[in-house]
Amino acid sequence: MIELLLVGFGGIFGAIARYLVGRILDSVVRTTVFVNVVGSLCLGGLVGAAVGDPFLLALGVGFCGAFTTFATFAVETVRLLENGRQRLAVGYAIGMAALAIGAIFLGGAMGTALG
Repeated sequence: MIELLLVGFGGIFGAIARYLVGRILDSVVRTTVFVNVVGSLCLGGLVGAAVGDPFLLALGVGFCGAFTTFATFAVETVRLLENGRQRLAVGYAIGMAALAIGAIFLGGAMGTALG
C-alpha cells in the first residue's frame, strides 16, 4: 500500500509541473520536447545515483511518469503524418528519441558521479 501512495504522491506533483510548464512555454511541441528531455534527464539521474526504492517510486515512477508525456508526442507525430508532413514527423520522432535517450545517459552519468 505504501508503494501506491509514493507513486501517487509523486504523480500529483509531476502532473502539476507538466501543466505549469505547458502554461509557461505556451507551445504544445516545445512543452512536449522540454518535459520529455528534462524528465529523462531526471530519471537517468535517479537511476544513476541508485536512490532507494521509495525515492525511485515517488520521483521516478510517480513524478517523472506524470511529468513526461509519450502519448502527446505520439499524437503530435501522427498529426504531422496526417497533414502530409512525413519528413518532419520522422525527424521529430527520431529527434525526440535521440534527445530523450541522450538525456538518460547524461542524467545517469551525473547521478553516478554525484551518488
